[in-house]
Amino acid sequence: MKADFITAALRANPLTMKALSLVPSYHAYRKLYTFLQESQWWSREELEAYQMEALSRLLDHAYENVPYYRRVFRERGLVPEDIATLSDLELLPFLTKEIVQANLPDLKARNYPESAFEYVRTSGSTGTPMGFYYEKGASRAREWAFMKTQWDRIGYRFTDRCVILRGHVVETASNGIYWKKALFGRWLVMSSHHMTEETLPAYIDRIRRFRPRFIHAYPSTAVILARYMREHEIKPFPTVKAILCGSENLYPWQRSLLTEVFGCRVFSWYGNSEQTVLAGECEESTHYHIFPEYSIVELIGRDGRPVRGSGAMGEVVTTNLTNYVCPLIRYRTMDVAVATEKRCSCGREYPLLEKVEGRLQEFIVTRGGHLISVTPINYESGAFENIKQFQMYQEEIGELIMKIVRKPTYTEKDTLQLTQELRWQLGDDVNVHVHFVDEIPRTEGGKFRYLIQKLPITLGDL
Repeated sequence: MKADFITAALRANPLTMKALSLVPSYHAYRKLYTFLQESQWWSREELEAYQMEALSRLLDHAYENVPYYRRVFRERGLVPEDIATLSDLELLPFLTKEIVQANLPDLKARNYPESAFEYVRTSGSTGTPMGFYYEKGASRAREWAFMKTQWDRIGYRFTDRCVILRGHVVETASNGIYWKKALFGRWLVMSSHHMTEETLPAYIDRIRRFRPRFIHAYPSTAVILARYMREHEIKPFPTVKAILCGSENLYPWQRSLLTEVFGCRVFSWYGNSEQTVLAGECEESTHYHIFPEYSIVELIGRDGRPVRGSGAMGEVVTTNLTNYVCPLIRYRTMDVAVATEKRCSCGREYPLLEKVEGRLQEFIVTRGGHLISVTPINYESGAFENIKQFQMYQEEIGELIMKIVRKPTYTEKDTLQLTQELRWQLGDDVNVHVHFVDEIPRTEGGKFRYLIQKLPITLGDL
């Protein structure tokens, strides 16, 4: 595989298009990718030993070169050698988004030149936008090595044709051309901001003529396409082997819909812009396989203590093992996941997550103060048949506003059926109010949020 081709892939990959200021290093990519081909088959003991060695290197570096962590160690009377096991990480405090923002200059490693820092900012979809740093020319290359390793599990190759539906704005859309080619014509990047009843036939025709092997999409964007195809009885694209879904939580009803309409595997992964966690499905199961070479992942409960055992739910706390320019150690992601102690039949000894519930801000608060995840809600029930778009909104405890964009066939009976369905799914402790709107806006990044939660939610509320 030629270096210039990989460089182009890194440059054109949707995961690396934002804030790209330097062509990532092919050497960094290739070295890590080659390593992962071997390490993914290591025993659990080998993986834990690798993690401990990588953690020791990171802590030594942070103590010597990162002012914030030098201060944290000294305040607690610790030195890196005191962290002798993975569980000893609990001796160090959590790192929150607020702490990062307040201490960002002191989180920069002093032994790197200023040219090594690439400033990145999260979208703030949790309510707290945050700035931090990648290692310029390396962080994005390493990320692509992990992503390529993940996609290898379902047969992805750099030479495959791929349709991209991930929030992009295509410059020619104003002229009625809603797509553009990239990566030597092998990727068809399509605008997700112009997918309407009027334009979707052109999208579908273009995809069918492009003959892609994969569709790489936000789940909410793929759902727009799938719903239209189902309603108009349009056959699947025969060349598509899998739908690659990421960057949004994939809900069970979405997986079911996409599998039905496209007639292929739906592959999901979980990660974040901060590059502190990466986990994805495999050939054999839909459990999320956490990359132990990428980070150390903890699940914590209300008391801030680890939760363990199958079915245990907690906040994801992560320690990235590769970003030395701006280490994020015991970083609270504000994401909620469910653990499992199962081992996968694929043969990898990676730790698993049974499912990702989403962010804390993706829970509905009942009158009694309990939290209900939106994940199990079935939006494909008959109550949603005459609804074009919808979004939930909460700013008062126990009160939920359902914003609805109606289809022409919508009647008052649909309102009654919808409120009854949601009461059955959410319980009597939540009042549902239906508001009709003309459209549901997306975020600046083209993502769709099914719940806008204005109430402050903490882990202690779970």
